[in-house]
Amino acid sequence: MKSLSKAVMSAVAAAVLLLCFVSVSCSVPLACENLLRPLGQPDLHGLEGRRAMIAGSLSHLPLMEPLRRRDSATAEFSSNSGESGISFRRSSRSGDNCHYASYNVTLKGNSFTFKNDNVTTTFVHTSCPDCILLKFDVESEQRQHFYLFSKRRQLEEMEIEEFRAQAQCLNLPPPVVMDPTKDLCPEQHSTNPAAQTENKTETKND
Repeated sequence: MKSLSKAVMSAVAAAVLLLCFVSVSCSVPLACENLLRPLGQPDLHGLEGRRAMIAGSLSHLPLMEPLRRRDSATAEFSSNSGESGISFRRSSRSGDNCHYASYNVTLKGNSFTFKNDNVTTTFVHTSCPDCILLKFDVESEQRQHFYLFSKRRQLEEMEIEEFRAQAQCLNLPPPVVMDPTKDLCPEQHSTNPAAQTENKTETKND
């Protein structure tokens, strides 16, 4: 009788352990699914303005070191024409050198693409109220670039931790967090073709 009782208890314990394991295993992808859920089409007025890069991560490890050496970076959206046409500008600073880039892009739902390029950019949900979270998918080289921008130079630790968790869900290396004391590049609005070409290179290699 004792042997039977022990067998039953062992079976129950095994079942509970299996249930716990399944619950934990299921909760991880569900949590990541929630963390990485895409936005609906952003409101252009809420999207407008210049934001500083807070943190970033890239799937191509050799590009992480250049990101660490960068002093600062910005992203800026402004209305262009119609309801979906926008200008997307970026700048990056290393020492005394600033690099600028500009594109005219069209919003399609929660993403936009660069003209004549194979980079798709998706707006990802973030709990940070003044942030935008961008995921760049470089299709030709199967790379992902993941950047968090904010109108503030420094975020709350909880907001940074959320971004770290999101990067981990994408199997990206631990993010580089930018130094908020470093100067940004001066604002410069350029729409010349050379700047657009530079932006293509920057998107693929930064």
